Formats: sequence, C-alpha cells, structure tokens
Amino acid sequence: MITSIKSWFCEYSTPRILVVKYWKLGLIYRLYQLTLLLYIIWYVLVRRGHQDNDIVLSSVTTKVKGIALTNTTEFGEQIWDVADYIIPPQEDGSFFLMTNMIITPNQTQSKCAEYPTLTSICTSDMNCIKGFKDAQGNGVQTGRCVHYSDSVKTCEVFGWCPVEKKVEPPNPALLADAENFTVFIKNNIRFAKFDFNKRNILPNMTSSYLANCVFDRNVNPTCPIFRIRDIFEETQEDFQTMAVHGGGMAVQIQWDCDLDWGSCAPQYSFRRLDKKDPESSEPPVHNLRFAKYYKNSDGKDIRTLIKGYGIRFDVLVYGEAKKFSFLLTVIHVGAFLSFLRVADFVCDWSVRFAAKAYIEKKFTYLDEHDLTSSEAPLAMTETRYNTFN
Repeated sequence: MITSIKSWFCEYSTPRILVVKYWKLGLIYRLYQLTLLLYIIWYVLVRRGHQDNDIVLSSVTTKVKGIALTNTTEFGEQIWDVADYIIPPQEDGSFFLMTNMIITPNQTQSKCAEYPTLTSICTSDMNCIKGFKDAQGNGVQTGRCVHYSDSVKTCEVFGWCPVEKKVEPPNPALLADAENFTVFIKNNIRFAKFDFNKRNILPNMTSSYLANCVFDRNVNPTCPIFRIRDIFEETQEDFQTMAVHGGGMAVQIQWDCDLDWGSCAPQYSFRRLDKKDPESSEPPVHNLRFAKYYKNSDGKDIRTLIKGYGIRFDVLVYGEAKKFSFLLTVIHVGAFLSFLRVADFVCDWSVRFAAKAYIEKKFTYLDEHDLTSSEAPLAMTETRYNTFN
C-alpha cells in the first residue's frame, strides 16, 4: 500500500509512440478519422454549427387600397372604399376584408315581431314570456304574440326593428371587385441578440418604385405590395367562391439571415387557413356584424345593420439569424480533437489485449541512475520509437 502511494507521487509518465503495422486496424482508424472529418465539414458548412442564432421579433402594419361599386335595393348605387370594407380599421398583424354582406336598413329601437325560430313561433300570448331574452334572438320579449307574416305569428320583442333576416348571402358576392384591391404590408424585424434591425422595405426601394410595383414571384419577389387576386392564384384558390361566405388566408414572411455574409431579405408565401372539411356540406364561413348610426329629423337614433362576410388575412412572420461565434468555434474544435483522441484510445486498447508484446514494446522504465547517467539521452533516444509488427 505504502509502495503504491509512493509510486503514484514519485513517478512521472511520458507518452511513447508505438507504430502498429496491421492493415485492418489502420484501415479502421483512417475510416474513423475520415468519417469524423466529413461530419465536421457538414456541421460547419451545412448546419453552420460555428454560428450563434437568434429568432425574429416582428411588428406588422397593413394598408389596403381599392374602390368597389355596388347596386343594391337597400342603397342603390354606392361606392365602397377602405373606410367601408376594412373592419376594424386597424389590427395587429391582420386585417378583415369585407367581400359580401346582408343589409338591414332603417332600424330603430321599437317593438316588432321576432324572426321565426323554434323558440319564437307562437299561437297566443301564453306562448310568450314577458322579459325573456333569447340568446339567439334580437330583443326582449314583451309577452305578446303578433303576426310576422300573414301565415306566421311570433313573439313580439323590444329591440332594433325591423329584425335581421336569416338568409343566405348574395351569390356572386357584392364586393366581387375586391380581388383587384392591393395591400401594402410593412414589416419591421429585430434580432435582439445581435442588435440587428431591418424592414421589408429594402434600401434600394425608392418612392417611385413602391408607387408602381406589385408582388410577382418572378419579376418583383421582394415588393411588399400584393394584389388580392395574385395571393389567391398562388394558393390555387378561387377568390369569387371564397368571397361569398368568407374565410381565412395567411401571408407568410420568412426571414433567414446570415449576418456574416450580409444576407437578410424577406421571402413571401401564402396559404389558406380554413380548408373545407370534405365530409361536411357546410362551407367555411367568416362574418361579423357592425352598424352605421344616424339621427332622423326627429332626433331619434336610426341605424343600418350590416352582416359582413369577408376574408381575414393574417400576416405570419418567421425567421432566424446566424452569426459567427468565437466561443462555439472553440467548443467545436475542442470536441473534434477529443473525438480524435477517442480513436487513439480505442485502437490502443485493442492492441494491448491482442498482442502479448504490447507491454514490452510500449513501456520502458527509467530510474534515478538512468537520469544521472551520461548515457541517458542516448538510451532514451534509442527506446523512444518502436515498430510493432
């Protein structure tokens, strides 16, 4: 025990090179080195493992332009501009483009017959409960059963009258011209880790260019102005069909930036978000209600109720930036050298247990007498390198 402890404290080991001439072991060793080298090349050139990365932070604003003309029995001929068909006027990263509508004009707060449903049809006042508020209805029941038409009686309600009719939206859509509208998408991004900011209005885009360009994947792939019809053509969807009941569409902006090479530009793509269920007979529907309020000559409130059908566009921004990292490079170089040492270790142990002469060839002991002898350098030189066949 004491001898072992003394040896551990008082001995020093130096590496010794042992050349093993065995082609099978040498081939395995070189294949391992080649595999490791190819992996490092792939990891650096393809995976960019020497670079640090960061995900994108983004803000989006949109501006739609276009004019549509409608001719309805409620309004006659009417021009619709962006203040009429973008509801609400501004959202964060999205916008709702109204393409169709059901209009209920000249509503006032008064008493009238409810629209016929299973809960509103009646035969006498006993079927109506005063003060009852149907969640699917249009007002508060007064307790009276009145004529909705010559053949149908419903419970009377106090609400905005006349009540909205539950009918299918017009087909074709009233705002069919919306396919010619354009949307200007402004996207500002930031990679906080690298303190890097950019926007999709690139430095080479002048005011005159932005006044005339429209996105085209072959001619203007970075133009931030998109025609609605072009978006639908890219997704192989029919705008006029979707405009009747509405739906959802995504504008995707992809930022893949290599900051070492100054490569950072947006790539645009589009996809529909509300694919129809092939097992359902009901089409996807996207609608909302809003009203335009006025006062008549008597100062009484009056409104036009609009049930608007349209397409919701969501702007989805993805991205990642990469930049050289000294720390990651040092770590990967260290890992590479460590794996090379693993090959040496594995081959060394294979020879150690397979060859009886390994110990004799690999280890030589020098004591104090050898170190102080004038012949020690020569002896060390002669025994330093050995070839093992």
